[in-house]
Amino acid sequence: MALEMALGPLMIGIRGPRLEAEEREWLLHPKVGGVVLFERNLEDPPQLAALVAEIHALRRPPLLVAVDQEGGRVQRFRKGFVALPPPRALGRLHDRAGPEAARRAAELIAWLGAAELRAVGVDLNLAPVLDLDAPPGRRGNPVLAGRAFHHQPEVVAELGLAWQRGVAHAGMAAVAKHFPGHGGVLEDTHHREARDPRTLQALWDRDLLPFRSLIRAGLGAVMMGHVAFPGLDEVPAGRSARWIGEVLRARLGFEGAVLSDDLGMAGAGEGDLVDRARAALAAGCDLLLACNGHDQVPRLLDGLPWRPNALGAARLARLHGRGQVRHRYLRLLPGWEAAQGAIEEAVSAGSAGPPPGDSSPT
Repeated sequence: MALEMALGPLMIGIRGPRLEAEEREWLLHPKVGGVVLFERNLEDPPQLAALVAEIHALRRPPLLVAVDQEGGRVQRFRKGFVALPPPRALGRLHDRAGPEAARRAAELIAWLGAAELRAVGVDLNLAPVLDLDAPPGRRGNPVLAGRAFHHQPEVVAELGLAWQRGVAHAGMAAVAKHFPGHGGVLEDTHHREARDPRTLQALWDRDLLPFRSLIRAGLGAVMMGHVAFPGLDEVPAGRSARWIGEVLRARLGFEGAVLSDDLGMAGAGEGDLVDRARAALAAGCDLLLACNGHDQVPRLLDGLPWRPNALGAARLARLHGRGQVRHRYLRLLPGWEAAQGAIEEAVSAGSAGPPPGDSSPT
């Protein structure tokens, strides 16, 4: 019989395609609220569905199961899944075919990707990326290559809203990342710290515009970035009560769940994994990602101070996926062929590159 307990604040990774006995014990700990999956956890869709079902059956309410399935180079599940185009291809489609075609393609592609994930039981796709791309002719952040929709915030907002509608049709909440924006730095926070000197006022109508748009449309979750903005706070945004409490909650009115980015990344700030988790939790994160430090999970479970929080638990409970069609029946769904056409259209626009005369905004 499934154990009944509220969802805790930790989202951890597991080692392989099947749960180990030690991992099963971790997932029964009250401080755990979810599992984030990777390519290492997939053999084929039936095996993945069985793994997710086993994770869900451990507790009530079920643990959340998430994955990064953005499209392009960041697509964890490939074997047995449709190859999704990189988000940048949708921005190129916007430039070449116009806003209506790009919005339609973004919504269909987001729906297809989410429907495939729901078919194997996954609750959340950690997408869309709302960071701004570099304008044409300028050096961009290599970590965002292909992952950002566009360099113009209005276009990112349009495509992000379409993505949000698409995943909602498939029974999934959107997770917008990496708040408040990673597009103003060149450092890869997987490997080093990053600092952006811009003020909140300078960010408001550019990097924050897409987030503001999706929040007004009922965004379910935000993933914080590891970039520090010393104009507001010296620490990375994901461990900053000013960014989470004052800006995201109070000024933007966001009522959904706040996720940290992976706390094992170098840009997450000072301290070990436990120190970082404590700081992010104190700053206001509802869910703390510890994706790959399996040997440190016991220390997290022992060392993270946490008490059940009704409001945080309610935010996380709203992220559970809704509805599910078996994977082998997906191609019978209305819209499947249209979504395949949208993928082809986006891939064609992306491979063609930006249209002639495209220039950066002033």
